[in-house]
Amino acid sequence: MALFEQVSEDIKTAMKARDKVRLETLRNIKKVFLEAKTAPGANDTLEDAAALKILQKLAKQGKEAAELFNQQNRPDLAEEEMAQVKVIEEYLPKQLSEAEIETAVKGIIAQTGATSMKEMGKVMGLATKQLAGKADGKIISTIVKKLLA
Repeated sequence: MALFEQVSEDIKTAMKARDKVRLETLRNIKKVFLEAKTAPGANDTLEDAAALKILQKLAKQGKEAAELFNQQNRPDLAEEEMAQVKVIEEYLPKQLSEAEIETAVKGIIAQTGATSMKEMGKVMGLATKQLAGKADGKIISTIVKKLLA
């Protein structure tokens, strides 16, 4: 089942369960999916790869918002955001640990033959493609810098 249909089905389930947070989050996801489907050039379709990118973006925005709320001493709002992020993350592939990312990046560095920070762009390009959806770009970048330094 495609992600779009899965979210639609889960909305019904959340309505029956009267799960407010889950329902609100899923409706927001569906709204963004529909906007992507009806965007010019989308041909009224939404591939799972594009849907995953949207979900990653939403999760990242939620985490950043929660962090901001914590800085502004609003733990109540931060808690709400993190509850929504948890729902979004259920639809994302399992994230790699830092050790797994480091192993993958070492392999990419060996593959490209990179030896200095000057070649970071080449390594990052491959790493972000290979680890897309499985690791956050900031973590990948930090590990690449550490290994090339």
